[in-house]
Amino acid sequence: MSAPTTPLPGALAGLAPLLDHYGYLAVALLVLLDNCGVPVPGQTVLVLASVYAGTGHLDFAAVLLIAGATATLGNMLGYLIGHTGGRAFVHRWGRYVLLTPARMERADGFFARQGGKVVTVARFVDGLRQYNGIIAGTTEMPWRRFAVFNLLGAVLWTAVWGTFGYVAGANIGSVYRTAIRYQLWFAIGLGLLVAAFLVRQVLRYRRRSREGTDAGSADRPEDRPDDGPEDGSARD
Repeated sequence: MSAPTTPLPGALAGLAPLLDHYGYLAVALLVLLDNCGVPVPGQTVLVLASVYAGTGHLDFAAVLLIAGATATLGNMLGYLIGHTGGRAFVHRWGRYVLLTPARMERADGFFARQGGKVVTVARFVDGLRQYNGIIAGTTEMPWRRFAVFNLLGAVLWTAVWGTFGYVAGANIGSVYRTAIRYQLWFAIGLGLLVAAFLVRQVLRYRRRSREGTDAGSADRPEDRPDDGPEDGSARD
C-alpha cells in the first residue's frame, strides 16, 4: 500500500508508515485502545485511513465498519474496568484526588440523569473519549442504557471523522488543521459548561447546608423564647 501523494500534516504523517504496513489492523488496534482508556491516536488514524480510502488504497466501508466496531468494543471494555474495579479504586484512593464519597454520590446522580448524553458526545472530546466508559462503569450506569448510547456515539464519531477524512482528500492538510482548531474550541466550551454546572452544584449544596444549620438552631430549646411559668402566674 502506498501513501497519498499529498503532503500530510503532523500526526497524520507520523502514522502513515504504520498504516502502510498494517492497514486495517492498525485502525482496529488504535481505535480500540483509544476508546478504552489508553491515550493513543485512534481518531487520527481513523481520519488517515479515510484519506487513504479516498485515494483508493483502502475500502471506505471497511474502515467505517472496523472503526465503529472497535470503538464500541473499546468503550465496553472501559465500562467493565470501571464497573469491576472503579468503586474499589475510588474508596481507596479517591481522597487523594479530592473524590470524596459525597462527590462520588453526586457524580452517580449526574450520570443517572445525563449519562446518555455524556457517553454519546464524549467521543468528540479528547480525554473524555478515552475515559467516559470507565466513568460510566464506576458510577454504575445501567449496562443496557450504556450499550445503546455507546453504540450511538461510536456510529456518530466514526461517520463524522471518517467522512471528514474521505471528503477532505487532497486538501487534508489545511482542513485537518482547521478541524483540530475548532475541536479545541469545542472542548473549551464544553469545559466551561461543566465548570458552570459544578459551581452551580456547589452553591446549591452550600445553600442547603446553611438552611439546614439555621433550621437546627431554631429547634434548639435554648434558642426558644421564654414564655414564663407554665401556670400562667405573672412575674413580679
